[in-house]
Amino acid sequence: MKQLKTIFAVLTFSIIIISCETKLNETPELKWAETDQSGFKLVANKGGKTLSYSPSSGVHILTVDGFAFKDLNRNNQLDVYEDWRKSIDERAKNLASLMSLEQIAGLMLYSSHQSIPARDNGYFKGTYSGKSFEESGAKSSELTDQQKSFLRDDNLKHVLITAVESAAVAAEWNNNIHAFAESLPLGIPVNNSSDPRHGTIASSEYNAANGGSISMWPTHLGMAATFNPEIVERFGEIASKEYRALGVTTALSPQVDIATDPRWARVSGTFGENPYLGADLAQAYVNGFQGSGVDQDWGNSSVNAMVKHWPGGGSGEGGRDAHYGMGKFAVYPGNNFEKQLIPFTEGAFKLNGKTKMASAVMPYYTISWNQSNEQVANGYNKYLITDLLREKYNYDGVVCTDWLITHDYISIDQFISGKPWGVESLSVAERHYKILMAGVDQFGGNNDSQPIIDAYAIGVKEIGETAMRARMEKSAVRLLKNIFQVGVFENPYLVPEQSKESVGNVKYMKEGFEAQQKSVVMLKNKATLPIKKQATVYVPKRFVPESKHFLGFPIPSSNDYPVNLEILKNYFNITNNPDEADVALVFIENPKTGYGYDAADVKTGGNGYVPMTLQYGEYTATEAREKSIAGGDPLENFNNRTYKNKTVTASNITDLQLVKDTHKKMKGKPVVVSVTLDNPMVFSEFEHLADAILIGFRVQDQALFNVLCGDFEPSGLLPLQMPLNMKTVEKQAEDMHQDMECYKDSEGNIYDFAFGLNWGGVIKDERTTRYKK
Repeated sequence: MKQLKTIFAVLTFSIIIISCETKLNETPELKWAETDQSGFKLVANKGGKTLSYSPSSGVHILTVDGFAFKDLNRNNQLDVYEDWRKSIDERAKNLASLMSLEQIAGLMLYSSHQSIPARDNGYFKGTYSGKSFEESGAKSSELTDQQKSFLRDDNLKHVLITAVESAAVAAEWNNNIHAFAESLPLGIPVNNSSDPRHGTIASSEYNAANGGSISMWPTHLGMAATFNPEIVERFGEIASKEYRALGVTTALSPQVDIATDPRWARVSGTFGENPYLGADLAQAYVNGFQGSGVDQDWGNSSVNAMVKHWPGGGSGEGGRDAHYGMGKFAVYPGNNFEKQLIPFTEGAFKLNGKTKMASAVMPYYTISWNQSNEQVANGYNKYLITDLLREKYNYDGVVCTDWLITHDYISIDQFISGKPWGVESLSVAERHYKILMAGVDQFGGNNDSQPIIDAYAIGVKEIGETAMRARMEKSAVRLLKNIFQVGVFENPYLVPEQSKESVGNVKYMKEGFEAQQKSVVMLKNKATLPIKKQATVYVPKRFVPESKHFLGFPIPSSNDYPVNLEILKNYFNITNNPDEADVALVFIENPKTGYGYDAADVKTGGNGYVPMTLQYGEYTATEAREKSIAGGDPLENFNNRTYKNKTVTASNITDLQLVKDTHKKMKGKPVVVSVTLDNPMVFSEFEHLADAILIGFRVQDQALFNVLCGDFEPSGLLPLQMPLNMKTVEKQAEDMHQDMECYKDSEGNIYDFAFGLNWGGVIKDERTTRYKK
């Protein structure tokens, strides 16, 4: 009996041991399921993150605690950076510590512009197996030889996308580039980006039942004319969804420089000249892009916003732009540097959503004259980046240079030339090192990592390897956090058909068109608008002489109808005979007078500097400065950049003549002038000839037509002052907002900031109360 008890006890103990071993070794219940998609695998974690990966990349799934994780570095263990349960900060720091110098250097690159598919020549060219796209027979979504090279050989992870053939092609290309990146060591995904791409095709027809290639909105300046942050935030929400459907995870926008000099070539990309309106719209824009649209936290439709251009680029001397050596200096005759910062510090850096602040910042090319102890471009300036941006305003996001600032400088008036303002004598490696020591994280437009590696070597000699490695990792963490927070470490792949349905869908197109209508400003109305439908209208053709684009390429001359007459026929009867018309509709653009430099002037013994004017007719700058505030350039043997007493005429002076000729032909019958506005202008040349004046900010023709016929009541307000004359323009300070004497029209209305008319007269509402000075 004792023996039986012993046997029973042993059996019982054995059963207990076996039971315990089973509990310890049993496989946890799987909390994920995998499905096949077109070219990739989709993994759904119950109560966790959704993953996607390419079977061709070599990445596989690890199961830990029942959840699925991507083994991005293929070491068969779950690293901190691969664990989506960890904080973004923990993951970024872990991954940065694992990266080689070469990998961090590649992370710091931001590619040159990439077209999908690549073009055969020019700035956006590329090859496929050594052949042009047409010769190669490649699909539009395939990677170019150059893209494969900078991803593989230079470890580049940030790609700037320009034109795309279609949303579906962009989605396929996105999947291809992510599969390629996933196959590389550490499996770090790419961060695709885009400059603003929601502009309009003016002549295209809007139909409430039809979608488009992407939703169309007015320019930044047009959105500012609505004076409505809600519209701007809604734009951000829609644009971010469309961007994500294209594979874009960083927007190189918004441009929040205040347009304090009215002649600047980039005014149309700003939110106008008032820093407080600019701050509200900057905040709304970034909230829309970065917030998920639900609780303003990072979500799967969030896009990083790279706000630009710190500390403000709208005060170039004489209105000139710093893309060119002749415009490298931002000046502050009104001692108003601090106001330039407001859209950043009170807007983009002070979000009311959980993303807190714009995740990236781009300094402008300019040398901010006499604002620190060295006269170097903002991206090289340690005071502006570290002391002011990082320390005073506690900004710890990514700082990325503008494009080409480390390249060699070869021409004072060519766009493609490098822009290393103030450090032209340094080597390329020394420029990279100075930028790193200023506190910048990333180099725009650079596909080659070698200069960063060379800069690291300089740093090792200067401050030691430990300190230099720490400096590089600090930037790596910032850059990686921006990739982690938009979710592409987990789920970067797209379904092309879904992208096709999302981008430019009917709802988004409708909201964009409504915003266009709300941006239209009515400046004058002598009981002329609205025009009765089916009235007979005369629309003269518009001749535009040959000119040059901001980027330097020629724009051929044209002589055609300025609007889509087929669409206009839905509103009015059209005649070519002014005698038969009830009213004339004249469509023109604001004066175009170049960028403040003329090489021909140098050939005749001048300094090359000429006026930029806001009027059509001949203008002589008798009131300009005798001596420029700033000057000094390796390609010049003088410092005085004055253009005093020189004369220019607008290239499109034909627009002024068109108004005059039409007024004469109409013999006292009403003339309505619609101006497409990119810059302020002097209205005294033709306002007295117009019975009504509308302002459009690059909107579709129909947005204007709907106002003309009364289908939509105008509600836009001027986001800029319209000067009385060029004397007040020359006397204003480049850094001061709303400091010009404004034009007063025949009806007694002053074309000042926040002025606009509706059918009842001058608009006075909560917007004018809040923002009018």
